[in-house]
Amino acid sequence: MKRFWILLVLLQLPGLIFAGDENGILGKWADHKGEARVLIYKKGEQFFGKLYWLKDPYDKDGNVRKDEKNPEPEKRNRELEGLEILRNFSYHNGVWTGGKIYDPRSGKTYDCKLSLSGDGKLSIRGYLGFSFIGKTETMVRL
Repeated sequence: MKRFWILLVLLQLPGLIFAGDENGILGKWADHKGEARVLIYKKGEQFFGKLYWLKDPYDKDGNVRKDEKNPEPEKRNRELEGLEILRNFSYHNGVWTGGKIYDPRSGKTYDCKLSLSGDGKLSIRGYLGFSFIGKTETMVRL
């Protein structure tokens, strides 16, 4: 039993090391499908993220993909590449909270929290109201 607990603690060390660093999420991340990449950066004390690369940056007609599902008509002509999709996150005890994530596929914005797993992957949890009612996407560091 003692070996089990020692092994469990050792497996959690990488996550604890990254979780203790508020700047641990800064940098470039790729989604698990390889369709998009996000750059996470800091402005002041808050964290933001923007799409900086898309596997398919053009629509079926060869035009640059736009934010056409945005609920605000004046924003539908924005290009997806360079679009800020993560905004206003603050770091608290190993989790980045208080922010929002924008999903350009649906045009919807969700409450969101970010965390680093023990293996260094970024978990992005989007939800409405309560975090247990939502969806988690995982990204890997580039």
